[in-house]
Amino acid sequence: MRGCVVSLLVMASCIGLPILRRNSCPQSVRIACLKFRGLSAIVAREEQVSKPDETGSESCSSRRTFIKVQEERQQQAKHTVLISCPPKINEKKFLKYLSQHGTINTHFFYESFGTHAVVEFSKLDSVESLFSRASIPVIKEDCVVPFKSRLFTIKSTTSFEQAANQKPVGCQKQSTIPINELIAKLSSAENIEEQLFCLVDEYQLTEENTRLRFLVSSLINDVVSAYFPESTVKPFGSTVNSFGKLGCDLDLFLDLDDIRKSAIGKLPGPFSVEFQMKRVSSGRVATQNILSVIGECIDNFGPGCVGVQKILNARCPLVRFSHQPAGFQCDLTANNRIAMRSSELLYIYGNLDSRVRALVFSVRCWARVHGITSSIPGAWISNFSLTMMVLFFLQKRTPPIIPSLNHLKDLADAEDVHIIDDNDCTFVSDINKIKASKNTETLGVLLSEFFEFYGNFAFNKNMINIRTGKEQNKPEPSPLYIQNPFESILNVSKNVNQTQLERFVALARDIFPTSTSALRSPQEAAAAGAAPDAREGSERGVSDPCWAQVLDGDSEASPYLRPRAATAEKIAKPFDALRPKRKEEDRAAAGTELDPPGDPLKTEAYSARRSGGARTGTQGRIARPSEGAGERLRPRIALRVPPRTAALPKRPQENRGSSTGPGGDQRGSHDLLKGSKANQDIPK
Repeated sequence: MRGCVVSLLVMASCIGLPILRRNSCPQSVRIACLKFRGLSAIVAREEQVSKPDETGSESCSSRRTFIKVQEERQQQAKHTVLISCPPKINEKKFLKYLSQHGTINTHFFYESFGTHAVVEFSKLDSVESLFSRASIPVIKEDCVVPFKSRLFTIKSTTSFEQAANQKPVGCQKQSTIPINELIAKLSSAENIEEQLFCLVDEYQLTEENTRLRFLVSSLINDVVSAYFPESTVKPFGSTVNSFGKLGCDLDLFLDLDDIRKSAIGKLPGPFSVEFQMKRVSSGRVATQNILSVIGECIDNFGPGCVGVQKILNARCPLVRFSHQPAGFQCDLTANNRIAMRSSELLYIYGNLDSRVRALVFSVRCWARVHGITSSIPGAWISNFSLTMMVLFFLQKRTPPIIPSLNHLKDLADAEDVHIIDDNDCTFVSDINKIKASKNTETLGVLLSEFFEFYGNFAFNKNMINIRTGKEQNKPEPSPLYIQNPFESILNVSKNVNQTQLERFVALARDIFPTSTSALRSPQEAAAAGAAPDAREGSERGVSDPCWAQVLDGDSEASPYLRPRAATAEKIAKPFDALRPKRKEEDRAAAGTELDPPGDPLKTEAYSARRSGGARTGTQGRIARPSEGAGERLRPRIALRVPPRTAALPKRPQENRGSSTGPGGDQRGSHDLLKGSKANQDIPK
C-alpha cells in the first residue's frame, strides 16, 4: 500500500520504488509522530461521531475565527522587522545587540538572496527605537531614495578573521523539499493516512513562512499609507485559506473601505462638510488609477521590490512584483473583498475536518505531477478549481463530510451578513457552531473515490456548485463549469478547454481502474473477509489481488490494468531527472520527447505528432489493451474521451523566459498586459 500511494501521488508507478516492509528498519521520531497524528485523527473523528452534539467542547472552542487569526497576524507583523545579515554572524551577539531596543518575542533566519533575520519585538516602541538608531546608507557611486522602512541591513564590526571562523546560523526552509527526499519519507510511512498527512506537513506553509508573508504585507502597507493613510494592505488567497503551499504566490489586496468608514458622524447644525475629491467615470477606472500610482510608488520607493508590472486591463486589475528579500512573487489588487470572503470560506472548510486539507494537498500534488495544472496561464485546470472539485466531492459523500455553503448561510448571525456588490457572501464565521460530520471514511477510501467520482461525472451536462452541494444543469456549454460560490454568474473554470478536461478524466480513470477495495487497509480487508496476498502475506499490507496488481504492475493478471503502466510511462515526465537519461536520437525515434531538443521542426517524430500522423515505437502512445478488454474500457459517461490507444494531450511546458520570484507564477508579460480572457474568471 505504501509503494502504490508513493507512485500514485508522486511518480505514477513508473520509477519502480521498492516496497518497504513493516519493521524492516527502525522508525524515526518524525515517523512516530506522524503515526500518532494519523491515529489521533481517526480517534478524534470517531469521538466526534459518538458525541455529535458536543460542539461547544473544549477542543472545539479553541478553534479561532478567521478574522481573529488575521488580526493577530497583522499585529505581529507591525512589531516585526526584516534585517539583512552577514552570512556568518554570531546569533547570541546579534540578539543581545537588538535587545537593547526592547524585548524580543521571536526570531528566525532564512536564505533569500543572502541571509535575513525576522525579529519580532514585544512592543511597538522597540521598532521605533530601532528606527531612531538606524542611519541612511552612504554610497559613493549612487544616490539613495530616503524612504525609511522596516527593512534594515546590519553590518558586523568584527575583523575579517573572526567573521571567517564564525559558523553560519541555522536557517528555516522556505521551499518544499526535493522530490527524492519526499519519496523517501512517504515510503517510510506505515499507511495511506500517514503518507497524506506527511505530504501536508512537507508542503504546507510553515509558521515562519506565514509570519514572513504577513511582514511583507505590512511593509507594502507602509509604502501605500503614504498616499492612503487609512487604507490597509491584507494578504488573501493561499496565504490565509489554510491550503497554501511553500513557494506559492503572495496575494495582497488594498482595502480602501476604512477610508469611507472614517467619519464619526455629523455635528448638529444646518451644514455638512465633505471632502473634495477627484471624480472618474467608474469604480474600475478609479481602481486602475490607484493601482497605477501605487505601482509607481512601489517601483521607485519600495526597498527590495523589483520587476514591477502594472496589469491594469485584466478583469481584476493588479500590480505584480517580486519582493526579493523575502523571495515572494506578489500580486496586489484593490477592493477585492469577495476574494477575502472566499479565503475565509476555504479556511472554514479546511479547519472543519483534517481530511479536507490532506485530500486537497494530495490531489493538487497528483495534478501537478501529471501536468493537469500549470504555473503559466492557459487552458489548464487551476488549483482553485481543483479545490472546488474536492470540496464538492466531500459534500456528496454519505453522510457529507463538509456542509454546503447554503447550510453555512443558515447558521449565520446578523454580524455574519455580507453583501458585496449585490452578491450574497453571507456564511457563519464561528467554526464552533458547525456540527462535526458523522462520516468516518479513511483518507485512502476518499482518495480512491475521488478519482472514481470524477472519472464518471457527467461534465457534458452538469456543473459543480458548492453552494448547494448538488449537481445542476450548467447554464452554458463550457467543458468544465464550476460556479463561483459568491458571484453565481461566473464560471471559475471558464478557461479550461475540452482537451484538458478529457485529459483529467482519462488520468482519473487510469488511477484505480479495478475497484475501490484497492485502498483497504489490512485490518479493513480482514474485516471484509479478503485474503492477503499469498506471496508475502500480511506483512506486505496487501488487501486483495487487485491491490497486488496495482503495486506490481501485473498486467498479465488483468487485461484491465494493461494500459495503466504505459500511461504512467508518459505522464510522469516532470521527474526525468530521476531516471537514466536516454540519447536524444533514441527519444526522438520513440516519439516521446515532450520538449524536443534543438529545433522541433527538424524532429521528424515531433512533426508527425503535430500533424496528427502515426507514431512509431511503444513509448509514444498508450499500449493497446488486450482482446476482450474493450467492454471494460468503454467510457461510462456521455463525454468525448480520447481512446486508450491515443496519446494523451501534450502537457504544459514551463515558460523559462519569464521573470519570476521563487515559487511564483511563471507568466509572460505579453499575455498579462493583454489581460488574456483565459484568466479573467479565475478568482484568487
